[in-house]
Amino acid sequence: MTTAFVLGGGGVLGAVEVGMLRALLERGIAPDLVLGTSVGALNGAMVARQPDLSVVDRLTELWAEVAQSREVYGDRALRTVRRAVSTGTHIYSSKPLRLRLEEEFGETRFEDLPVTFGVCAASIERAAEHWFTSGPIVPAILASAAVPGLLPPAEVDGEHFLDGGLVNSIPVGRAVELGATRIFVLQVGRIDRPLTVPSRPWQVARVSFEVARRHRFMRDMATIPDGVEAHVLPAGGTSARDDSLRAHRDFGGVQARIDATYDASRAYLDEALDD
Repeated sequence: MTTAFVLGGGGVLGAVEVGMLRALLERGIAPDLVLGTSVGALNGAMVARQPDLSVVDRLTELWAEVAQSREVYGDRALRTVRRAVSTGTHIYSSKPLRLRLEEEFGETRFEDLPVTFGVCAASIERAAEHWFTSGPIVPAILASAAVPGLLPPAEVDGEHFLDGGLVNSIPVGRAVELGATRIFVLQVGRIDRPLTVPSRPWQVARVSFEVARRHRFMRDMATIPDGVEAHVLPAGGTSARDDSLRAHRDFGGVQARIDATYDASRAYLDEALDD
């Protein structure tokens, strides 16, 4: 049996994946393969480097630190406006995230990790899904997490990348392609919430993105071959409020979300795996 952890994108809601990881690792379920997109690439890198229960404490600390400092999306409003005007493409600098990742991972390479790890990003020049599977992991995570409009495109070896969620937000199909026979999907809860017709200009992009990402995920789930076991773990502590325009800066209630998701995921696993 080849077990894959597939960690989807979701910005600040990515904290809920920590609760899912705790529920899985407490049951002795460890990955042979880890795939991550956007914030799922960050969480995935942590568990691929340290695939045991101790990673949960480190991830919890990391999310608490980010919530307290708001270092990634912490610029003042005037500074973000000035940056948007001067660059024309984004409102936040990628430097705080890059420095935080370098502090955490240093020069760690994919080849150094004890678990096979892949990071999804969207290539601008090739208009294609790209998988980082070798080389240093920090540039790969930065590329996968380059949210359009919020952070600048990330350049890696002369190529430019945007957030992997644009092409494969929850890469279940990739896990199947790589031979996974048991897949645990760690997602932030948005796929379960109904969409409504946008009524404001700024809602159009969000709804369009959600349609695209959900379509890809549902298609991949519907085409999972016989003999492959797939589990979509439930997210707790998230709601439609988290899909608002300002939600990317709302780090409030991180621990509550982790705990609620842990409880929900543990209950799911107790029922699904003990049948």
